[in-house]
Amino acid sequence: MLTDPLFYALAIPAVILLGLAKGGFAGVGAISLPLLALAISPVQAAAILLPVLILQDVVGVWAFRRSWDRAILMLMIPSAAVGIVLGYLLAAQVSTTAVLAVLGAISIVFALHRLWLARGGGVQAPKDAPLALGALLGAASGFTSQIAHAGQPPFQMWVLPKNLSPPVLVGTTAIFFAVINWIKVPAYLALGQFTAQNLMTAAVLAPLAIASTFAGVWLVRRIKAEQFYTAIYVLMILVGAQLLWKALGTG
Repeated sequence: MLTDPLFYALAIPAVILLGLAKGGFAGVGAISLPLLALAISPVQAAAILLPVLILQDVVGVWAFRRSWDRAILMLMIPSAAVGIVLGYLLAAQVSTTAVLAVLGAISIVFALHRLWLARGGGVQAPKDAPLALGALLGAASGFTSQIAHAGQPPFQMWVLPKNLSPPVLVGTTAIFFAVINWIKVPAYLALGQFTAQNLMTAAVLAPLAIASTFAGVWLVRRIKAEQFYTAIYVLMILVGAQLLWKALGTG
């Protein structure tokens, strides 16, 4: 397993934020992979985080198992699978520098999108948008999830206009990402990223992953998190900028 102190200094908050996201603080976990990419390659970081995400999905799905929207899942999961395949093909052919650049750009765009939504802005699909648009956004979600565990923005563009109740929104989100995380497993196996070192590192982080997800489920029902969200997204912009700088320096 990894022993670099810098990695764990970044991995501990990254896993906690993933847990809070799975517990209902949607979006804050998107900074986790960019954080780890400051210490290790983004491809290795994604491989370490995927088993962690799958563990956390179990808690999130169980907590919101009675609240979900069947129509959204039936539309978006198959199209997300197509996006995952496209993401796998890209990851198998591009350099680490390119992945760093893409990850940095996604981080910045995602954070700016979330800050804009928080202030009443946003680009969302209309309520009566054709199903083909939902399928396209599902594919985009699968693609960005495969390369950066960052599938939330396209997913939310389709789902948020549906005006689901909070429990149904969280439950639908939990089930969607639980399923596509399992779909990503064969791609990571094919890329040879589930090495003994990566799996052992994920196992070390597993107890923290589970505890932080339960904490997210508990906290999301009790606190208002506007300032917390804002701080996370500002930090995400800074991390994304650092990754772009790193990519330019190694390009």
